[in-house]
Amino acid sequence: MVLRQLLRVPALLRAAVGLQLRRNVGLSAVAFNKAKELDPVQKLFLDKIREYNTKSKQAGGPVDVGPEFQKDMNESLARLQRMYGEGDLTKFPEFKFEEPNFEETPK
Repeated sequence: MVLRQLLRVPALLRAAVGLQLRRNVGLSAVAFNKAKELDPVQKLFLDKIREYNTKSKQAGGPVDVGPEFQKDMNESLARLQRMYGEGDLTKFPEFKFEEPNFEETPK
């Protein structure tokens, strides 16, 4: 009986060590991928995204759009205002929820 329990301990230990090794290998793979250089296509893609981000921050909106884009956007906003009422449609709405009353009311 004691011998069987002693033989089971290495199996449990092996399972725990195996799990830890798998986790560590997974984490180290992510770290090694960040450390190595990106391939040229990924690098080009990330460079273009960063370039667009800086341009859009400087322009304060979409980049390389003409006056027809602004005209279409104004028409769409006017149409939505007519359909759904007042308010600023370019901002996310603010929701206000009342706290529910959980106290029992007498019957």
